[in-house]
Amino acid sequence: MNPVIPHSLFTEYDIYLFKSGKHFRIYEKMGSHIADVEGETGVCFAVWAPNAQQVSVVGNFNHWNQQSHPLLPRLDESGIWEGFIPGIGKGELYKYHIQTIEGRHLEKGDPYAFFWEIPPNTASIVWDQDYHWQDAAWMERRQSLEGKPQPYSVYEVHLPSWKKRPGTTLSLGYRQLAEELVPYVKEMGYTHVELLPVMEHPYYPSWGYQVTGYFATTSRLGTPQDFKYLVDAFHQAGIGVILDWVPSHFPTDAFGLAQFDGTYLYEHADPRKGFHPDWKSAIFNFGRTEVRNFLISNAVFWLDQFHADGLRVDAVASMLYLDYSREEGQWIPNQYGGKENIEAISFLREFNEVVYQEFPDAITIAEESTAWSGVSHPTYAGGLGFGQKWMMGWMHDTLNFFKNDPIYRKYHHGQITFSLIYAFTENFMLPLSHDEVVHGKGSLVGRMPGDEWQRFANLRLLYGYMYGHPGSKLLFMGGEFAQTTEWNIESGLAWDLTQHDYHQGVQRWVRRLNEFYKAHPALYEQQFSGDGFEWVDHGDSNNSILSFLRKDKEGQSPLLVVCNFTPVSRPEFRVGVPVEGVWKEVLNSDEKTYSGAGGHLNGVHHSEEIEWNGRLHSITIKIAPLAVMVFERETSPA
Repeated sequence: MNPVIPHSLFTEYDIYLFKSGKHFRIYEKMGSHIADVEGETGVCFAVWAPNAQQVSVVGNFNHWNQQSHPLLPRLDESGIWEGFIPGIGKGELYKYHIQTIEGRHLEKGDPYAFFWEIPPNTASIVWDQDYHWQDAAWMERRQSLEGKPQPYSVYEVHLPSWKKRPGTTLSLGYRQLAEELVPYVKEMGYTHVELLPVMEHPYYPSWGYQVTGYFATTSRLGTPQDFKYLVDAFHQAGIGVILDWVPSHFPTDAFGLAQFDGTYLYEHADPRKGFHPDWKSAIFNFGRTEVRNFLISNAVFWLDQFHADGLRVDAVASMLYLDYSREEGQWIPNQYGGKENIEAISFLREFNEVVYQEFPDAITIAEESTAWSGVSHPTYAGGLGFGQKWMMGWMHDTLNFFKNDPIYRKYHHGQITFSLIYAFTENFMLPLSHDEVVHGKGSLVGRMPGDEWQRFANLRLLYGYMYGHPGSKLLFMGGEFAQTTEWNIESGLAWDLTQHDYHQGVQRWVRRLNEFYKAHPALYEQQFSGDGFEWVDHGDSNNSILSFLRKDKEGQSPLLVVCNFTPVSRPEFRVGVPVEGVWKEVLNSDEKTYSGAGGHLNGVHHSEEIEWNGRLHSITIKIAPLAVMVFERETSPA
């Protein structure tokens, strides 16, 4: 085997940008890249290990010999070791052998590797990104919609456990998912999927949130090209793909990023800043330019190389606060004595600025659970710059309200109305996510009170209220057909339930809500603006009934939404309407097709000049038990 040949993919400008933290396509240079050098095909390697005594490449090709293929350190103080090894190529297993200053010997996977062995094996694999995309129509459409209001109805999916191969606990591969998941999501009417982290991770029960291979899709389900095929299939079906992204922390596995060159390189040395007490993982050093470069270039990588339509950033709250999940004395104040993590705040702002500069038609979404102000406000206005933020307060209040027996809901009426006090302070997404169906919380339908009929009616009501409420929508897989057990990554979803009437009804209801949401600008044109919402009556706590309007930009097609949170039907219920005319019921969760009772359906109602709810005109409707009803004004006489 030939020794390492001195060769570099870097220009001086590349190094300048890298050291400045501004090389946002550094993945084109770092890691392993197949190349032709001096007439020979081989692989260029480059790794950042500024404090190493020696770095070499080991693999099957040299029988994992630590001495045979040493890399050369650059002489520009970049900390990069590099070189070209001829005669090897795609599919070669490798690691970096690092001798530390103290004389320790480490074997590390490549932080920039495009592919890894299937866990529990931990070697990196030489790979490429070659793929012929066929989603040009989607990408052009995405670009044409930049900056325009859009519906976001998101199906949150953990790919390995969405569906198992028949009779086994084996997951479907990326290409099998393209054949089964894509048409299902399209049939259900969702606009987007959000995928729990697809990046390589050693510990399967972490659901992907303990990432070691930031630039690689998990090999459990196939190759990077197989995953691109899945994204391509979604796009060709008209469905956007949002990826969960985890820049907050990383696991401390010996082969990973932790103490990469024998020093605290990617993480803080002081555990009060560098160790996460909840997840027993390392926290990135957001103040180090090369680390910021690694993370921001990684975000760009998924949007660039995999055509992702957005990134949902996990655990933002843990990044913003130095005292997150820590007791007094376990954290270090910032230079001003406060608890805000100034370096992480700066990083998040730069991340959003770079993403929207490079991909203005993409979306970033923050999972942020505190009252931090301006998460989805522009950075130039002092915000963090995200496109949307998960509305965790709405989720907690709503689920707490629904678990109450309906007879007591009148005493908790404020829980279901409180969200509208702050609903327009951020661009909110309403999440009923994976976190709500794990760790003993039970399934969503299992948390609904009452007998079987009431539980399913409550769930349909919950979803209808959610789609009527301002904000974009997210529902975790299984929720759309009322899975009755907690999510279990080993067994997959209980698809057999979809053979039963009540579950079919919920599934049909969610499909109808998705189509209705997409078809009615009143529900999405102003979903982040108070101009798109108006209470009709929020104070009817005795009846546990809410009524409100959703409005499009032109104000020509308002929708009247009425929610009854009790099993008491009200055959003659008067409600105010904003304009006179004929009002027609266009949605009712109590219809028999959704496994409802079907006894309180409304046709058309001619408004009467009777003042009600502070309006000059009103209609009298039938209120179905535990149901949501939506009315639309007909533009021509009935």
